[in-house]
Amino acid sequence: MSSSEREIASEIICRRFLRSSLFFSAKRIGVYLSTWDEVDTDEIILRGWRAKKEIFAPVIDDRNRLQFCSLRPESRIETRSFGIFEPVNEPRIDARQLDVVVTPLVAFDNNRHRVGMGSGYYDRCFRFQSRFRGWKKPKLVGVAFTCQQVEEIALNRWDIPLYSVFTD
Repeated sequence: MSSSEREIASEIICRRFLRSSLFFSAKRIGVYLSTWDEVDTDEIILRGWRAKKEIFAPVIDDRNRLQFCSLRPESRIETRSFGIFEPVNEPRIDARQLDVVVTPLVAFDNNRHRVGMGSGYYDRCFRFQSRFRGWKKPKLVGVAFTCQQVEEIALNRWDIPLYSVFTD
């Protein structure tokens, strides 16, 4: 996709998420800070702040685990491992306290299975959801370009499925 195609598609995807009941009902939203080739999540973050929602961004801690850190307009952002943007020196929250988590992905299928970047951070972080069938939150949602959809993804026993996927 060209950068202009990506920009237009990102706007459509974010608008769909922002109009969803998932956004309206959430008080605490986890959302990744996008890189140039991902769905741009800036609008989700900005609208979340305007709606007085608490926004949290994923960070990799010193023990190589995914955690979520408060993201505020004044947060200092640094480029960390794998070229990922992360807020620094902000309070962290237990992932179980989030209502919705907007996840990046490389590919997804109709069964809401996702392929991430291959390190398994999200699957390990949300492993508790596989142990408790009735776990209600956080709801993991993918945001992806339609061209990232594939017919079927072969599952690993540790994969955590998405609650839904928003596309252009």
